[in-house]
Amino acid sequence: MHVPDGFIDAPISAATGVVAAGALAVSLKGARRELDERTAPLAGLVAAFIFAVQMLNFPVAAGTSGHLLGGALAAILVGPYTGVLCVSVVLLMQGILFADGGLTALGVNITDMAIVTTVVAYAVFRGLVKVLPRTRRSVTVASFLAALVSVPAAAVAFTLIYAVGGTTDVSIGKVATAMIGVHVLIGLGEAAITALTVGAVIAVRPDLVYGARGLQQRLKLRVGGELVDAPAAEPAPVAARSRRGLWAAGLVTSLVLAGFVSFYASASPDGLEKVAADQGIDKKAQEHASADSPLADYGVKDIGNARLSGGLAGVIGVGVTVVAGSTVFWAVRRRRTSEPSQVG
Repeated sequence: MHVPDGFIDAPISAATGVVAAGALAVSLKGARRELDERTAPLAGLVAAFIFAVQMLNFPVAAGTSGHLLGGALAAILVGPYTGVLCVSVVLLMQGILFADGGLTALGVNITDMAIVTTVVAYAVFRGLVKVLPRTRRSVTVASFLAALVSVPAAAVAFTLIYAVGGTTDVSIGKVATAMIGVHVLIGLGEAAITALTVGAVIAVRPDLVYGARGLQQRLKLRVGGELVDAPAAEPAPVAARSRRGLWAAGLVTSLVLAGFVSFYASASPDGLEKVAADQGIDKKAQEHASADSPLADYGVKDIGNARLSGGLAGVIGVGVTVVAGSTVFWAVRRRRTSEPSQVG
């Protein structure tokens, strides 16, 4: 659902840029409360994983494909504020390096794909886990439904933005119907990917899943006639090794998906591209400012072999995203740890 340059006029593009900047500032502050020594390294990996899976367009209807947006996945794994930052890092890398999503439309894309999806998904997720049994399966089910809702919500948000700032005169009713219809189907793919990923992580390290915190009651011991929390059963060195193993497995998975599996992704236009072509939204689309980038369109310039070119571009993208994301989250975490000393 990456919006290119030219779809939205300059005033609304600027307005969404202001909204996005404000949301990122709030998210940076909120992420300091969400991130700790366990989850900060995971957040950079989540961004890289989202980048990799977004390369895997899957068919949803005749001549149409979809791909992960990632807001629900990020929010549930690392928290809503950190989730907004994760998806925003991905969008920034895609826009600058891969000419995917217009640079003047960056505010639109962050507002739609990072903010709307994350906020809606996490609101639905929290509502569901409050009424469902406190089990791991409930977290997975809530993840599926939250992700499913988040995608058509993003389609509605785009339609509203286009209704205010669209550059072509089209029927907004037809745009809304087409966008919501196809993105409900894409939402099923998003939901499946999100639920499978959350379920896999929660199976091995439920303590690292933000949305599963407090899922299990800590064992109580009676001391001096009072019930107190028992100490954690897992020794710290084992936990650290487990985190490193999970991080390494996640990185390898991301590299394989982006470097190899992406070659088999659907070549059909995604939901927004298909609707734009069918409804005439793309009449004033502009060439991307980074169209001559060495990595434009997810291929390495001057490498003739399509498999090698795309695979290498995917590997580079994962590497750049994990470094950029980890740097951001390390800085956020470092700011949090330095705050008590500043107050004192």
